[in-house]
Amino acid sequence: MPETAKSPTKILSLSGFIADQIEELSRSQRDVAQYIVDHLDEAAFSTAEELARRANTSSSTVVRFSQALGFDGFPELQAAAREEYRRRPSESSGVQSGGPLFDIDQSPGEAVIAADHSNISETASKLDRKAFADAVAAIASAEKVVVVGIDQMAFFAAYMRHLLLLLDLRADVVSGTSQEALSRIARIDGDTLVIALSAGRAHPLVSRTLKLAGHRGATTMSISDATLSDIGKLSNHKLWWSSSSPAYVRSHVALLSLIQALSQGVYSQDSDLFDDRIKAYRLK
Repeated sequence: MPETAKSPTKILSLSGFIADQIEELSRSQRDVAQYIVDHLDEAAFSTAEELARRANTSSSTVVRFSQALGFDGFPELQAAAREEYRRRPSESSGVQSGGPLFDIDQSPGEAVIAADHSNISETASKLDRKAFADAVAAIASAEKVVVVGIDQMAFFAAYMRHLLLLLDLRADVVSGTSQEALSRIARIDGDTLVIALSAGRAHPLVSRTLKLAGHRGATTMSISDATLSDIGKLSNHKLWWSSSSPAYVRSHVALLSLIQALSQGVYSQDSDLFDDRIKAYRLK
């Protein structure tokens, strides 16, 4: 490691070291940084090729990222990841485990289900109760809500809108770059709550929408699987969900759970009133 580089193994953690250096990294290297911070176990025990696939980048970018931090290469970074992983308390989450869901020789499908189960637990254990309560209050008090989700997030944006409409809340969705979607963005004002959904690197339209919303005095909220997500810096409210998976795509189970939990939180503030609203909506 170069003498000018600060050794992450001599600091509190690799994750903290990465967070300190993130502003100095290239855009593609930030994708790797964000993924490692939230999926330390995968960085500790996966190959550079496997990590690159899950972070939606190339193995050469993973190697360059390691060198940008001052490591000789990925193996040295991986050693630091393993050291931090070993130092983490096994029960730090406070979530009681009932043991493995499947036998040790689990099938690929069972491995995905086990990962989904783990993602729910990790999302719950790291949920900031005050941040969640503030997010619920923001939704409940908003004059209108615009949910922004592009590509794979479009489904979840539409589902969140559906849940809010059931409560008779004004909600629109932006899921693409059509003229209609752009017109919805143009109507954002100080009475709007903009909720941005993101997995990995946020779509450019998501970032631009949050910037516009902030400029117009709107309240903003980001729900992302990256602790170091760029859209988090543009948001008044931030929530995180875990997306680790052995599959060829990220796990979205925890995101779905979080969306339903937010909606239930709004509903529980006045269930009798919302029950009447839900009945009225279904009769439309």
